[in-house]
Amino acid sequence: MSADARMRDGGADFKPLFEMALGVEAFASNWAHCDKIATYVARLVSHNRTDSLLYANLFSSALNELLETAFRAHRGGGELACHVSRSGPVDRIELTIPCDEVLRGFYTRAIEELSGDDVSERYVAALLADGALDPGIGLLELAVDYKARLSLEPGDGDAVRLVADLALEEA
Repeated sequence: MSADARMRDGGADFKPLFEMALGVEAFASNWAHCDKIATYVARLVSHNRTDSLLYANLFSSALNELLETAFRAHRGGGELACHVSRSGPVDRIELTIPCDEVLRGFYTRAIEELSGDDVSERYVAALLADGALDPGIGLLELAVDYKARLSLEPGDGDAVRLVADLALEEA
């Protein structure tokens, strides 16, 4: 990813901390991969935070929600990429997810739904709803419980880049 692509939020310079890519088939073969990857990455990026254990727990939970969303809503083939960067108190997680038009529509709608005033109410309704779990519930949780700023960008080729900015400790 270019330096220009990492310059957002009024020119804040995000420094890379971690990057990985893995085949979607391998990732999607086991739900436990979400938690294992999230825990590993959280331990790596939390070492210099004020309360590294608390930070690792919060970061792991947030990354796990993003990975679970990708697990629920992905297409076969391609690579899932994860890039973590930091600017001061803000950590940015970027997931590049292979997708077709249907999945692109899902991610676009899920992000658009986060801009309303009733996000908290929709999150509670999704938690209490009967039937199948809404595949976008993790994004609602991040917006409500973690105050994450979520956005969607075009990825290379047939992919989207799901971006989550998290400030998990006081500046």
